[in-house]
Amino acid sequence: MREVRSFCRFCMVFCGTRVTLDENDHIVGVRGDHDDPMNQGYSCIKGLEAAGAYYAPDRLLHPLKRQPDGSFHQIPFEQALDEIAAKIAEIAERDGPEAIGAFRGGGAMLNASAMAMAPSLLSALGSHKNFTTFTIDQSAHMIAAGRIGMWAAPRQPLHDSDVRMMFGANPLLALTCTDFDMSNPTKAMKKARANGLKLIVIDPRLTETAKFADVFLQPYPGEDATIAAGMLHIILAEGWEDAEFCAAHVADLDALRTAVAPFTPEYVARRAGIDAGDLHRATAMFARDSRRGGALAGTGVCMAPNSNLADQLIETLNVVCGRFQRAGERVVNPGVLRARQPRRAQVMQIGRSWEQGFKSRIGNYGTVWGEMMSGILADEILVPGEGRVRGLLVHGSNIANIMPDQNKTVRALKSLELLVNIDPFMTETSKLAHYILPTRMGYERADLTMYLYESLYTQPYARYTAPVAAPPAGSDLPEDWQIYWGIAQRLGLQLEFDGVALDMAATPDTDTFLAIVARHAPVPFETLKAFEVGHIFDDDPQYVAEADPACTDRFTVATDDVVAELAQVHAERPQPGAWVSNGEDFTHKMTSRRLREVQNSTHRNVPAVRKRMPYNRAYLHPDEIAALGISAGDKITITSDAGSIPAVVAAEPDLRRGVISMSHGWGALPEETVYERDGANTGLLISTDRDLDPINAMPRMSAIPVRLEPLVA
Repeated sequence: MREVRSFCRFCMVFCGTRVTLDENDHIVGVRGDHDDPMNQGYSCIKGLEAAGAYYAPDRLLHPLKRQPDGSFHQIPFEQALDEIAAKIAEIAERDGPEAIGAFRGGGAMLNASAMAMAPSLLSALGSHKNFTTFTIDQSAHMIAAGRIGMWAAPRQPLHDSDVRMMFGANPLLALTCTDFDMSNPTKAMKKARANGLKLIVIDPRLTETAKFADVFLQPYPGEDATIAAGMLHIILAEGWEDAEFCAAHVADLDALRTAVAPFTPEYVARRAGIDAGDLHRATAMFARDSRRGGALAGTGVCMAPNSNLADQLIETLNVVCGRFQRAGERVVNPGVLRARQPRRAQVMQIGRSWEQGFKSRIGNYGTVWGEMMSGILADEILVPGEGRVRGLLVHGSNIANIMPDQNKTVRALKSLELLVNIDPFMTETSKLAHYILPTRMGYERADLTMYLYESLYTQPYARYTAPVAAPPAGSDLPEDWQIYWGIAQRLGLQLEFDGVALDMAATPDTDTFLAIVARHAPVPFETLKAFEVGHIFDDDPQYVAEADPACTDRFTVATDDVVAELAQVHAERPQPGAWVSNGEDFTHKMTSRRLREVQNSTHRNVPAVRKRMPYNRAYLHPDEIAALGISAGDKITITSDAGSIPAVVAAEPDLRRGVISMSHGWGALPEETVYERDGANTGLLISTDRDLDPINAMPRMSAIPVRLEPLVA
């Protein structure tokens, strides 16, 4: 046995770890590394169960090809690439390059040497069909930035903030949250609270994070836009805005004042199911009694109806209260791996990317960050016509499981001429694929810490790791980048990686790609590699600069479309306990929840997790369970306007009445699911034929109207 240092690749926190290896360099155990400068010994249960994941019963060790009878046979990796490249060429020649698409999930995005390879291949082919989980997760953030504008310097950092207000965010469990320290979240929360930070949480559940709150608002799900509009109404009515900042940097404050005028505290309280006094108290704590610290929206906001408007209004709270760094303040994280950018105390209008350039043939949607909207992917595959997707590469995502409207998604995937799944496991998506290309997992490859989202770190930190574990004996597992490289080479395509043209004649290695990623680092790549536990690069501090005198950009907080959306929301007349959807009445709203043991669909196959949690339970307030005439542990049927699923109920006293809470990412393929073995897929309750948010085609993945009935055996 020996112990080595590395870092976890399960989520974007990349916790420093100590990995115990056996004589075959296989993982025996993992623990947090107390010498790591960021997480300081913290590791979540998912990271600690690495051995169970790496050697799970359904891990695949060789490329597989689907046979005519639906079975899979082992195939050499190079032969698989030959056949895949030939099929891509055939489809592109016949139907054009737009007939080829790719979808990336966390397994791709948390891999520094491969994250950018799918869009690089699509670009070289001439296809726009670039999809990721971003547009069924938190794309509302970018819609808000495009409509409001951005401050060219950071928001006020956690360590010297007076307040944080969190809508639908639970960083103490989810471990992913903007403007909060993710590296050791509970310790960070306790430290911030000891330093005087006030915390306001808005969530239908008394979450792990909400238990630290000074003010907790527990609304009906899907009312984030209503509450944020009500807070803006109070701020502007009371004169609690940062008047000097608004006069200098906001173009349309009076229009905002008019637009939110109908959202009185009484209206908001009645509609959202909260106390008007608590709303006023939370608003006063944020805007009147605090001067530093911002509001943020999590996936609970971004996956619910009106997500674009809600995210916009939450960011508008930061704007009207001026919660951004000013000239002369130190930038806590200027970045390490990306090129350092000037940070100025001014507004920067980035434009509405979705209104320019390429538009989808389904719904005429534009793109965000060069990505198409995942809510229309199934239709891009199913609907005949020019540009119909016929070949799809799926990388690091169990798309057949995690996408909303599972029946439609599975039908679409089955209709493809070519489905390639790049994944280590026999997932639901793998079972539908023509080719399965399993790859090396995190500790089996060299890597760098997060670079695309490195601004989420609270310090300028970066780290390299060499591969520390050997792949399972007898396996034939490439690295992810080799798949795209091999396909491009066979098609005679020139790839660019992170803006750098690759030498397509010379076979690279993983460090070739990582060196490109790290080319802007303050030290040479070889020096970066030598830091055993990474390094916090704070020797060359950056400070916010004065505004460019020529800058005339202003925040636009009340554009015509935002005002129209506010009026539309105000015109709604929701009736709690009689929620209307698609012409039907429903008694409850379902929210999605995170679990410690799993994230989306990953880790369900880990034996220790399966023993603790064989399926996803449906959480209800105990009084609601009693009202159904059943007990915790009994089964119910949950029905929406799109479908029904079974579930075992569990009691959660801190959950709001009228709400049912359930984790997504469970279940098998629809025709194969056995609840007691697989859990239930909440995507069966969601339709992508309707209820899509404008601009980003965001499906209604939370705050879903449902009814509940005891399930009679």
